Amino acid sequence: MKKNYAGALFLCIICGFSAQEVIWQKDIKSSTQDFLSQVTTTIDQQYLITGSSIQASKQTESKQNNGYDFHLVKLNQQGEEVWEKYISGQNHDFLSASISTQDGGFLLAGTTYSGKGLDKKEDAKGGSDLWLVRINEFGDELWQKTLGTVSDEEARAVIQTTDLGYFVAGNVTLRQAQDSKGYGSKDVWIIRLDKDGKEKSQILLGGKGLDEVEKMIPTKDGGVLLGIYSRSNIGGSKKTENYGEGDFWVVKLSKDNKVEWEKNFGGKGDDHIRTLAMTSSGYIIGGESRSERSGNKTTGIEEGTDLWLISLNERGEELWQKSYNFKNRDVLMGMSVIYGSEAKSQKPEAKGILLGGYTQAEGRIETDDETFWMLYLNQNGEEQWRKHVKGETRKKEERLSDIKLNRDGSIILAGTSAEELGKENWKIVKLGDSQVDQLIEKQEIRVYPNPVQDYTYVEIGYEFKEADILLYDMSGKLLQQTKTKNKVTKINTQPLIQGAYLVSIKTDTNKIASAKLIKN
Repeated sequence: MKKNYAGALFLCIICGFSAQEVIWQKDIKSSTQDFLSQVTTTIDQQYLITGSSIQASKQTESKQNNGYDFHLVKLNQQGEEVWEKYISGQNHDFLSASISTQDGGFLLAGTTYSGKGLDKKEDAKGGSDLWLVRINEFGDELWQKTLGTVSDEEARAVIQTTDLGYFVAGNVTLRQAQDSKGYGSKDVWIIRLDKDGKEKSQILLGGKGLDEVEKMIPTKDGGVLLGIYSRSNIGGSKKTENYGEGDFWVVKLSKDNKVEWEKNFGGKGDDHIRTLAMTSSGYIIGGESRSERSGNKTTGIEEGTDLWLISLNERGEELWQKSYNFKNRDVLMGMSVIYGSEAKSQKPEAKGILLGGYTQAEGRIETDDETFWMLYLNQNGEEQWRKHVKGETRKKEERLSDIKLNRDGSIILAGTSAEELGKENWKIVKLGDSQVDQLIEKQEIRVYPNPVQDYTYVEIGYEFKEADILLYDMSGKLLQQTKTKNKVTKINTQPLIQGAYLVSIKTDTNKIASAKLIKN
C-alpha cells in the first residue's frame, strides 16, 4: 500500500447544532480493492486499523501468495503511523475482527483459504477456516490457531472474557447436504477459548434455513450477546419463529457457552441486524429494515431501507423501538453508548447513543449518498442531531466500516473511499464534539490497571499540550519523571518493589492531580 496523508476535512450539518472539531484525518491510499473491517482502540488510546489488502510489492521468491492478506496499521493518539504489518497465507486470507486485549496486545480473527505456509503455521481443516492470530502491542506474534471442519467457515466476531479467555463467533456453510452436524444451509458457530487459545467448548446455533452472526458483545456476567441475521423458522436449535423474510435473532449465552435466552424481532419484510451495544439497563440492537408495521415491528418505513433500533432489558424484553431514515438504502455499521455518572449514585448511566453508517442510492441520487454519516440520540432513542462527514474532496463509494467513541469524548470514523472503482482507500477521521464531550464524566487523573504488576497507564483528564508524570514512593522520593503529549501514557512499573506509590501529573496549564498506585 502506498500511503499518502491528508489533513483537511469539513462537516455537512443536516440538522441541529453541535460544535465539532476535526482533530486529524488519515487517508491510506491503495492501487487495489482493499477492505477495512474495523478500528480497535488500544488500552493507551492508540488505534489499530485492520482489514484485508493485496500487497503491492509482495511477489518475491521467498514470500509470495495468491491473494489478500491480513493488513494492520497502528496509529498513535495524533494519528501518526506507529507500525504497519501484513500477515500472509499462500491464498486469500480476510481479516474480519480484532480486539484489544487486557495486556495491551491484540487478537485477530479472520477467514483463511490457506494451508500451512508463509505466516500460517497450521494445515487447513477443509474448505475455508477460522484463523486466529494473537499479537503483542508491537505486532509480534504470540500464538495462532486454525479452527475448522470439512465444511466452510467464516469468522465474524471475537471478544475477550472476564477470565482473559475468548469467545470467537463465525458462520458454517455445509458442503454436503448429508452433513448431520448442521441444522440449516448456514449456521452460527461459537467457540470458547482460554487465554492461550486452547478450546474449552463450542456450540452450534441455527434453524432449518440460513442464519448468519453479524455481531457479538461481552455481557456483564462474563457471557456474550449475539446478533444474528436469521432466515429460519423454528427447528434445529432455534426456538423462536421468524416474522418475515429476515429477522433480528438475538441470543444470550452464559459464560459456559450455553443458551440462556433468545428473541426474534421483525416485520413481514427483510430486516437485517448489524450491531449491538450494552447499556446501563440492558442492550441496544440495531440494523436495517424493509418492513412496514407488522410482526412485532411497531414503527413504519419511510423510504428504501430505514434504520431500526430496539432497546432491551437484560432479559431481552423490549423497552422501546425507533426508526430513522436518510431517504435511500441506509446501512448501519457501528454504535457506541455514551456513559456519564449520576451524582447521587456514581454509577455509570447511559446518556446517549452514537450511530454511524452510510447511505447507498436506490433510484434517485441524493447529494450525500455514499458518505459517512453520524446520528446522535438521547438515551430514549430520540434524535438530537445528524450530520455527514465528507473528505477534502468527494470520492466515490465512501462507506463507513466502523465508529468508535473514545473516553475523552472524541470520535473515530474508519471506512473506505474510492478515487476509482476497484481502488478503495482507507479513510480514518478523528473528531471532537462539544455536545458529546459534555456528557462524558472525566477524572482529573486515572491510573489502570491498579494494583499493577509490570505496566500501568496514566490517563490525564485535563486539556493540555505537554505534561509531566511524576512517580513517588510514600516517603516523597521521586522515582520516575516522564514528559508526555498524550492523554494516556504507558509507565513501566517492573523495577518497583511491592508497596504503595503516588502518581502525580502537572500540565503546562498548571493543572495538578495525584492518585495512589499499588504494586503487587
